[in-house]
Amino acid sequence: MTRRVLHRGSVGSFTLEEVELPSGERIELEMLRHPGAAAVVPFLDEDRILLLRQYRYAVGGTIWEIPAGKLDPGEDPESCAARELEEETGYRAGRIEKTGVILTSPGFTDERIHLFCAYDLKGGRPQHEIGEQIELHEIPFNEALIMIERGDLTDAKSIVALYHVVWQRQRSR
Repeated sequence: MTRRVLHRGSVGSFTLEEVELPSGERIELEMLRHPGAAAVVPFLDEDRILLLRQYRYAVGGTIWEIPAGKLDPGEDPESCAARELEEETGYRAGRIEKTGVILTSPGFTDERIHLFCAYDLKGGRPQHEIGEQIELHEIPFNEALIMIERGDLTDAKSIVALYHVVWQRQRSR
């Protein structure tokens, strides 16, 4: 296998890799090597969560999503989730629970997003990074699920994280 770094950027390294498939065939792949990320569903109480309305240039507008961000070098996913929660919402979690992990687009990237829920929140002030345009909204949890059904909430990590909560609630009944 050979790997040539085409570009190192803030989201990861873009590479051109010659690989051998399990069949023995050799092919060249373009890859985004990503450090990983964490995303968190913040619960104000059992029935209300925080959602972000955030501008995303790549999709041409503003979308609904949960707080999330890239892992810093050496940072564990739970610490990243807590940091992103505080930076993007101003809230600190008294308790964070991992709910799962997803592969975002395994055809071209190794990015894994670790999913969490945050509880026992204490308010504070957001500390948005340069270029972040974020509005914070309190939403009933069931309304967030309806937003998915209506097509208003289309961010994949947020959808999976919210449905993880649904599945956990069903299992605990």
